[in-house]
Amino acid sequence: MKLKKSVKRLITIIMILLVVVILFLGYRIFFSGSSRKAKEVKIVSEIKEYGYQLNDNDSQEYKKMFEKLKKILAEKEVDEEAYVQQIAQMFVLDFYTLSDKDAKTDIGGKMFVHSAALSTFLTKAENTIYKYVENDLYGTREQELPTVDQIEIEKTEELPYSYQDTVDENAYQVTLKWTYKKDLDYQDEATLTFVHEDKKLSLIVLE
Repeated sequence: MKLKKSVKRLITIIMILLVVVILFLGYRIFFSGSSRKAKEVKIVSEIKEYGYQLNDNDSQEYKKMFEKLKKILAEKEVDEEAYVQQIAQMFVLDFYTLSDKDAKTDIGGKMFVHSAALSTFLTKAENTIYKYVENDLYGTREQELPTVDQIEIEKTEELPYSYQDTVDENAYQVTLKWTYKKDLDYQDEATLTFVHEDKKLSLIVLE
């Protein structure tokens, strides 16, 4: 039995409406997601002579450390032991705190790394500790990630160190331990070796 023309027309109209609704919902979902503003990071403080920068999204604890570093480096004669201990702690706080990172490529502590070791450092970090950090560009991530809490310096040594056919007679090794606000079974101790790179001290080895 053939359907009447009016019934066919009604079915056609319903199908067209369904297609329109589906297209509209798809449009809304796509553009509501793409219109979210990504996090914008602004530099709020600098130590230009050393190339150190503080961003507005850095933690309060890191901001306090940065201000202390500024005071150490503003002295007429810089106390290198105080300097290396401060940047070692700042590196640990920034590198091992993953909860404030936007993606696995958003690697902390890199401004303290020697230019000759930076490429290798970034690749290794991205393939190890940062490997499973989910994207949080729009602030919607629910993944639980570690936040460094207390840092303790166990030992600081001044010693000669050889790298790339160069010997720094006054390099530093700093051994540290730290805790997390919640134990998620991440690394909690390391030895950092710093050498002189122009006027600043830079991380050359992380063990």
